[in-house]
Amino acid sequence: MTLAELRELDFGSWHPSGASASVLTLRELLTLTLDWRRPVRLFIETKHPVRYGSLVEQKLLEMLHEFGVAMPPSADHSRAVVISFSSAGVWRIRRHAPMLPTILLGDTARLLRGSAATAVGATGIGPSVTTLRQYPDLVDRAAAAGRVTYCWTVDELVDVQLCADLGVRWVATNHPAKVRDWLVTVD
Repeated sequence: MTLAELRELDFGSWHPSGASASVLTLRELLTLTLDWRRPVRLFIETKHPVRYGSLVEQKLLEMLHEFGVAMPPSADHSRAVVISFSSAGVWRIRRHAPMLPTILLGDTARLLRGSAATAVGATGIGPSVTTLRQYPDLVDRAAAAGRVTYCWTVDELVDVQLCADLGVRWVATNHPAKVRDWLVTVD
């Protein structure tokens, strides 16, 4: 689909507010969030395989450079984190923007426990919540290697509690307000 075709679709009427919404481009999202009064960290996922190969990371880095986000003073001060199931994609980002945090996503403990994250220089691992339930040691193993853990998709209170107990740094959820409220009670 083209951007023009995507813009004709309604991405918001499912929400209880009933308001329609169109898709944002990355440029529009960066413009909105980087001007926000409080610092916002964006998690940007590159999708592979694509017919354009490494052009995905090249174009992403060009835009992050344009917005002054590609070269943070440190990973802790970064306004963006690049996440991907593609180890080659993570490697390309790290090679050209070494201070930009990267998360190697995966849904097997074998991949996330192994040397894949080390080989590509990922600053974190990203197991699914299902994988994390089966292999909670992933968080400690990542921390021992100097990596953070990002967990997806955390929508249930029991899983929010699990992530908090294990020391997961970031979670992806379909219910951010509810999870934020739960985290207040978890602490």
